Formats: sequence, C-alpha cells, structure tokens
Amino acid sequence: MDRCYPIGTPGVPWGDAERAHWRSTRTIQRSYQNEVLDELEPLKEHYEIQHYGSLSQDEGRYRLHAVKTCNWDPAKPCVLVTGGVHGYEKSGVQGAIRFLQTAAQECSKKYNIVVIPCVSPWGYETIQRWTCQACDPNRSFNPSSAGGTGLHAAGTATEEGAAVIAFLDSLGVEQWLCHVDLHETTDSDTKEFLPALAARDGIENVPKLIPDGFYLVVDEEIGQETAQQEWLTAMIDAVRKVTHIAPADQEGKIIGLPVLQDGVCGLPSSIGGSKGLGLCMGFTNAPYRATTEVYPDSQNATEEICIQAQLACICAALDQITDVTG
Repeated sequence: MDRCYPIGTPGVPWGDAERAHWRSTRTIQRSYQNEVLDELEPLKEHYEIQHYGSLSQDEGRYRLHAVKTCNWDPAKPCVLVTGGVHGYEKSGVQGAIRFLQTAAQECSKKYNIVVIPCVSPWGYETIQRWTCQACDPNRSFNPSSAGGTGLHAAGTATEEGAAVIAFLDSLGVEQWLCHVDLHETTDSDTKEFLPALAARDGIENVPKLIPDGFYLVVDEEIGQETAQQEWLTAMIDAVRKVTHIAPADQEGKIIGLPVLQDGVCGLPSSIGGSKGLGLCMGFTNAPYRATTEVYPDSQNATEEICIQAQLACICAALDQITDVTG
C-alpha cells in the first residue's frame, strides 16, 4: 500500500475532506487566458469560435470554447479534434491550436471540422490530470459505466465531459467520420498521478513503465480493420518523421496493452474498450478514432517537437482518410 502520498489514510478511499485537502494544495502555474483563449482570438477571422459553457469554480474563470469551420456543409464528412482532456498534457492543447493556425482551414475544404482545444482548463492552469474534484475527465464520457477503482475504472460525470457531450449533441451530427484525441504520457504519471490515484481509491500503488516515444491507443477492433490499419500506419509514419515511436516493452505491450502494430496498442473489449472506460475517444461513433500519446520528458524530445508530432498525426489522419474515401 502506498504510504508516501501525503493526503488520506492508506487503504481508505478519500471522502470529501480529502478531496478538498488535495484541491487546496493545487496552485495555478500557467495561464489559460494567455496560452489558450488569447491564441484563439485571431482565429475568429477564419473560424466560428463558440462558447459552449463555463466551469463552476472560480466565478466563471474557465470559459469553455470550441472552434468550428465556417464553411459547414451537411454533405461533407465531420471531423473532431479534442485536446486538453487531461489539462496537464500541454502538447495536446497546443497541438490542437497549431492545427487551427496551420492546416485546418485547407482541410475544411473537404471536411466539417470541430476542434475543442482545451477540455479541462482548470487542469491546464494547475498542471493536473484530474478535475478540481479529483476526478479523471478521461473516464467521464460514459457515466453509465462508472464503477471500480484504479486506472481502468470508469468514473462518474464531470462538468468538463458533460459540457463537451452537450455541445456536440447540439450540432446534430448523426455520423462522425474521424475523432483524434490528443494526449501525452509524462513522468508525472509515476511521480504524482499514480500515487495520488492509489491514495484516492485506497488501493495499492503499482508503478507503470512510461513509454519513451509517440504511440497511439485505439479500440482493438479498429486495429483489426484493413482501412483503419492503414490509417494508423499513415499516422505513425508521419510522426516518425518528427520524433521517435515508442517501442513495445519486454512483454510485447505498451502501457500494459497488446501492440497491434508498430506504435499502436489496443484496448480490448474485455476491459470495456474506450466507451466502457468512459474515454473521450470512445463517445463518438467515428469509425476512425484514436488517442495520441507523446512523451515530453524524453531526452530526445522538446515541447515544440511534441506539438509538431500532434500536428503531423492530425494531418496524416485526414490525408489518409481522403485517400480511402475520396
């Protein structure tokens, strides 16, 4: 049992007091206004910026914004890019913004595009994986499956997840073609998040190996379809030109999941897949959907390289689908 984490009693799940104690120890370390909202402001010339809600804490400090292409056409396929579901994963947020600043306008000639660059702004400012309620937002997109403890347990609804779902429902898109959800895997997972998770749930802290490099997480069945296999390969090959791809571990796995092809690991249906786990990746009906993961703490990576890797992945994803669907 992890007896090092400073909050709570070992073996006893947190209650409201422990969550409040945890929240009181989090501090603002960067600016959502300066690094996200101010970066979106100039994009109003080319895109529709939609305010789709606000988080309840801090008197509306955290206004939630989505970016939608202006030349929306019901006849065009619909694409979703999400970043900052885990707010501490900076290149996911900045990679989504970089896509808007560079390639998205050209891509909008073929696709209707929605980008939600920072799903969890409180997490972005405090550099935290969790919401201010000590809940994992990337386990909150299917509240009906909530239950269990630990990394592979689905969580209850969060403001962040509920706001995204409500906004996308309001668009009336019956069928999404593609959803790319941008993430990072960082050393803070082993130093802070996993010990905190064990303390919060009253379970044993089991250390995890952090993969060194970029990789994709998909539902196992997607990785078994020929068109999707080629799609995944195209993304990995594009990112390989920017940064290194994470190798499988000694058991032939990445983050404990079976490797489906180089740099791609699959969520088996036996653990519920992305939908059962309440992952952001799993709440749309897109046949082309994946979660990116890049390792910013690598000796061979920089913040800019990580952003460029996210951008390369998105662009390759859309280019490959164009080749398949015409």
